[in-house]
Amino acid sequence: MLMTQAIVLFLREESVMLFITNRFPKQSIRSRSGRKFDFDLDNNASSNSVFFCEQVGGKNCVELGSTPFMARLKSSGYRQLLIYIHGFSNLPEDVFDAVEEFQKLCDKARANEVLVVPMIWPCDNDRGIVEDYWDDQKAADSSAFSFARVLGKFLEWRSSDKQNPQDDPCLKRINVLAHSMGNRVLRETLSVWNRYDLADGVPLLFRNTFLVAADIVNESLHHGHPGELISHASRNVIVYHASDDLALRASKVSNLKNKIASRRLGHTGPEDMNKTPANVYSVDCDDVNNLYDFPKGHSYFRSGTEKGKPGLVFQHIFECILSGRAFPGDERRKSSILRE
Repeated sequence: MLMTQAIVLFLREESVMLFITNRFPKQSIRSRSGRKFDFDLDNNASSNSVFFCEQVGGKNCVELGSTPFMARLKSSGYRQLLIYIHGFSNLPEDVFDAVEEFQKLCDKARANEVLVVPMIWPCDNDRGIVEDYWDDQKAADSSAFSFARVLGKFLEWRSSDKQNPQDDPCLKRINVLAHSMGNRVLRETLSVWNRYDLADGVPLLFRNTFLVAADIVNESLHHGHPGELISHASRNVIVYHASDDLALRASKVSNLKNKIASRRLGHTGPEDMNKTPANVYSVDCDDVNNLYDFPKGHSYFRSGTEKGKPGLVFQHIFECILSGRAFPGDERRKSSILRE
């Protein structure tokens, strides 16, 4: 009995997190299933290769390869997936910490409902935020080519009779949460994928796409703008914004320095909701963002006033995932304000 308890305790401590990255490894760039994978943190260039990996026990990373990775997602006990695309100045350990917190909140809200899978792109945090901002913006743009390959691999895997026969298809719903500059990664990924690889436009892949504190211009989702493809790929697009987000103020200063004057989507929401597709929704988080993430008010989508306890933004995100609707009580509603 004591041995059984010890084994169970060991399994609980030996947590596993699946992730995708285009950061360079210290090892060879040649992909190989089962090998050790160590991030080369001194290299913040965007690799053209993509690596499908798992982190075991909070430290060690192992490369799986795309087919075993997707098979693991399919066979997991979770009903839905949430792809998490992080913001600027985040090293892998920062991303893992954020995802672990979000995963715990999801598991507490409903067991075996949502599996969080981060996509890790190369950030540089060696210098001040303004310098880093432009390095990270370039890395975000160049990462689009790598992550467009991920979407292509997914479609190939999904349509494979061997991997997904008609009597055993993958039925998991896929959601996306892009935070801060991760919204730029998402926007450019869909743009590159559509431009170079698709004949009939972007397919509907995502049940919900959550754009949190989005560091892109606030016209991005308007008809005819590059971000419109996000709405084509999603059943619902929910924008969370806060006008006093200090991290986005630093972003605005950086953009003004380079003569880009438009306000950020994460500050104001869409500039004109009448110019956005019908499946775009707006949620004002002004009253809670600094309560949850003082003093920056930027990472307000996980815990609330106490770490480990969900805030209103997380609760809204999770309700959207469960229901498939931005405002289940009033499906005609386009916007809301979150208040404690």
